[in-house]
This record gives sequence, structure tokens and C-alpha cells, in this order.
Amino acid sequence: MQRYLSLNTYLRQQFGQRVQKIPLDANFSCPNRDGTLSTQGCIFCNPKGSGTNLSKHGLSLTEQYLLFQEKFKRKYKAKLFLAYLQSYSNTYGPLKKIKSVLEEIRKFPNLAGICLGTRPDCLNLEKIQLINSFNFKEVWLELGLQSSNDNTLKIINRGHTAKDFVNAVNLANKYNIKICAHVIAGLPLENKKDFLRTIHFLNKLPIHGIKFHNIYVCKNTVLAKWWKQKKFIPFSLEEYVSWLGEAIANLRPDIVVHRLNGDPAPGELLAPSWAGDKALILQAIKNYLEKNNIIQGQKLSSK
Repeated sequence: MQRYLSLNTYLRQQFGQRVQKIPLDANFSCPNRDGTLSTQGCIFCNPKGSGTNLSKHGLSLTEQYLLFQEKFKRKYKAKLFLAYLQSYSNTYGPLKKIKSVLEEIRKFPNLAGICLGTRPDCLNLEKIQLINSFNFKEVWLELGLQSSNDNTLKIINRGHTAKDFVNAVNLANKYNIKICAHVIAGLPLENKKDFLRTIHFLNKLPIHGIKFHNIYVCKNTVLAKWWKQKKFIPFSLEEYVSWLGEAIANLRPDIVVHRLNGDPAPGELLAPSWAGDKALILQAIKNYLEKNNIIQGQKLSSK
């Protein structure tokens, strides 16, 4: 039984076959790292950023794409791929650079579309129009929200407001560009009610997807200092699973669930230890949803 609308299911509906995302590093930066807003970054963010970091090793986008394409062809028998600009904020910088990156990606073989990870404050009309002009079949903007609570956004040094997110979503929606919102459960001073407020906030917006992340402590972060000083204690796996189950039950049923948990890079995790065991987390989520007979959006339809 399908208890939520997964990305895999959605892509099979669109393309009639498996479509595999390929992570790419285009050597963009972040206004929360380069001093424009801050040099500290978000309190949970590893200075190296998420993603492969392959541009630092001299690999072009095309080389990165072809490398992963061969790997995923062997591993998953995939024939179609989404180019996923994952590292840092991929609409931050001059329009010329963004255009150059998109022009290179457009030439990739077996390309089903593109996903761009970025921040809501790194988008404007020019950039949206540029992305739209390439006419990729599938286009997703992966926008970090993390929380709809502006006080929380200040605490985690996010550098933008919930209103900035709303503005970016509405702008992208005018050009039929899909939005995948990133949210984090277990942020400092937030409880389950706060997390569910973020879900209801998203339900009211024209978003098309969501990525759920559990908070975890990485090396060389502000959160790591708080954790060592016992100012922050991560929640348990059982708590995360119950929060997530409640979120899925309250999530609009048409919203595609792109992922269910955060995925720390090898060697960066400090706490909690369970956050490094993806198989354990996914099985615990599956068991919880089945045990409690949870289906995406069921609590919305009962209201």
C-alpha cells in the first residue's frame, strides 16, 4: 500500500520509467557564507556544504554527470536522469554564470530535467525567467525553508524570512516551475506543534514537493558547539518518526515527498548516532506508518 506520494512514484508517472537524480557541484557559493549576510552559515551547515564537492577536484559538470550516469546505469538500470545542482545556492551569483551552467546542462545525454538547490532570497524575476527559457521538461527549485517560524529562522542564522520564501514560491509558480520545500524537524526550541505549523504553512502555498530532514549535529558547525556545551540535545529516533508520521498525515496529498530523512556525509556526524543509519530510519518510518495506518493527507480530509 502506498502511504505517501514518493518522488520515485511521481517520476514513473511522468516518464513511464525510473528516473535517477545525479548530484552536481557547480562551484556556487552562499550569501550566508561569503559575508554578504554572514560568514557563519546556518548553525547546522557544514562549511563544506552538502553535495559531492567534486568541482574542487577539478571535474567539470559534464564530467560529473557522465561519471554518475555510468554508475547509476549499472546500479539502478536507469536510462533517464535529473541533473541536481545540489551544493550551496545555485541561483546565487551573476546571471551570466547561471546561464552558462544551464547551457552546459542542456547538452547532457538522457536528460529528463533539472533540479536547482537554492535559497528563497537568491531568486528574482530575471533568474526565474532565465530558468524558464531553457524549457527543460522537468524543472524543480529546491528551496530551503527549514521552518515557517521567523524566530526560529533567526536562531538558526538562516538569513531570510518566511515571507521571502512565500515571495519566491509565488514568483516561480507564475512560470509553472515546481517548488520542493526543505524542512527540518527538531530545530532548537521547536516542538512538534511548531513543526506541524510549518507543514500547514506549506499546504497553503503552491508547492509541489517536500524534503523532510531530521536535525543532526555535524562537525565544525555552530550547532556542534551548542551540543558540546549541552545547550542542544537532539531528539530520539522514536520522536522523529512520530513527528514525521504526524506531518505526513497532515500534508496535502498532491505534494511529492522527495525524501524522508537527512543524510550526513561520511565522517561529519557527531550526534545522534542513529542519524547515520539510513536503513534503520527508513524501516522505522515504514513500521510507524503501517502500525498507525497513516496515509498522506488523511487528517486534512477528516477536518
